Parts: sequence; C-alpha cells; structure tokens
Amino acid sequence: MKRNKTLILTMPLMLGLMVLAAYHYGYARIKSDLTTIKEEQESKLRILTKSNDLIAERPDLEKQIAKLKEERQADKSKLVEGQTLSLSAASLQETIKGIVIGKGGSISSERVGKPEDHGKFKIISVSIDAVLPDARALEDILFSIESRTPYLVIKELDARVRNFREPKDLLIKLDVSALTEGK
Repeated sequence: MKRNKTLILTMPLMLGLMVLAAYHYGYARIKSDLTTIKEEQESKLRILTKSNDLIAERPDLEKQIAKLKEERQADKSKLVEGQTLSLSAASLQETIKGIVIGKGGSISSERVGKPEDHGKFKIISVSIDAVLPDARALEDILFSIESRTPYLVIKELDARVRNFREPKDLLIKLDVSALTEGK
C-alpha cells in the first residue's frame, strides 16, 4: 500500500514535470523560433522596401549624373587643355602668340613661367615681350585675351612708347595666366 501511495504521488509529479519539460523544450522553443522568423521577415521586408525605393530613384539619379557630367564638361572648357603641364603651357603660349600676331604685333621674346599649385588645378603663366603698331592694337589684344574661353587672366602689363617724338609703336610686356588640370 505504501508503494501504491508513492506511485500515486509520483505519477502526477512526473506528469507535471513532463508537461513542464514539453512546454520548455517544445512550445517555448517553437515560439522563440517563430518570433525570430517574424523578425527576419520584417527586416527583409524593410530591406526590400528600401531597395525598391532606391530602384525607383534610379532615373532621377541618372539625370543628376548626366547633368553633373555636362557641367563638368562645361567647366573643363574653361581650362587650358593639355596632357601634361608643359603641353598646356605651350598651348597657352601659342594662343597668346596667335592673338598678338593676329592684331599686327610682332613678338620679340616669350617665356613660360613655373606652374603654381591651386588645389587640384595648376596655374600656368606665359610672359611675352612684343612690339605693337598702335594703342588700338593693344586694346584689341587685351579684349581678346580677357573675353575668350578658356579663361585667361592678365597678371601684369607693361606698355611703353618706343619713340617719344613719333609715338606710334608700343613695347609691351604681357604676363598671362590660366588654369589647367593638375596632371
């Protein structure tokens, strides 16, 4: 009988422990797995939503990129072009020489200055000594230099009359600078 009482007491206790173990190792684990799955689904849904938003923005971004490329190309046209600094300086020198000779002047000497750093750009400069037929030619040269693209800047100008008795010819020293890409 004592054994029977022990069995009657241990059976509900064992049944309770089995239910508790089944709850802990079965239902609770499944519930936590479901919670994890739902969180993963929500995070994947957020990522999918963001991806769709980015894909929807793509045409606008492509338009902005195209616009920026056009602006860069327009800005690049304002720089003296050349693969190296020497070629850029030679290009600037030929431009100034062409302007002076085109307005009736003759060049007595020309020099390329040392390039200066200006951020990602370089400032190149050219010095030219020339003889001009009159002041009108000087005015035309200055206008041509200052109003052209790529932008040229006159850093220094020294103009003198060759003969004071017959003030016709002008001796000029002209320092012109321009920007180029630092290569």
